[in-house]
Amino acid sequence: MDLGDQADDFRFLIRDRAGQFTTSFDAVLAGAGIQVVKIPPRCPRANAYAERFVGTVRREVTDRLLIINEHHLRTVLQRYAVHYNHRRPHQALQLAPPQPDHPTAKPSYTSIRRRPVLGGLINEYEPTAA
Repeated sequence: MDLGDQADDFRFLIRDRAGQFTTSFDAVLAGAGIQVVKIPPRCPRANAYAERFVGTVRREVTDRLLIINEHHLRTVLQRYAVHYNHRRPHQALQLAPPQPDHPTAKPSYTSIRRRPVLGGLINEYEPTAA
C-alpha cells in the first residue's frame, strides 16, 4: 500500500476493531506517521459521524452508479465530497451546507435554477433573481 503525498495530510486514523484491519495495516500507517486510534469495543456510536457519511455516500452515489475502476471511483467520490461540503443542505445546519462556496440568496427570488451533478444523479438547486 502506497500512500504517497496523501500521508502528509493526515495525523490520525480512527477505526473500529473489525478483523479486516491487520497489524500490518496499522504498521503501514504508523510508518507514514499516522497514528491509528481504535474506537472502544462495543461502542458503535463512537464512530457515528464516519458511519453516517459512509451511509450517505452509499445511498446517494455508489448504490446508483456502476463504478468501472479505481480512477472512476476516486473521481466520483471527489466530486461528491465537493457537493457534500459546499452545496448539499444539512438538516443540522438549518439546510445550509457546512462550507458554502457562494452566499445564500435572500428569500426575494422567484425562480430556481437546477444544476446536475454526476451526470444528473444528484441535482443542486439555487435561487435566481427575478
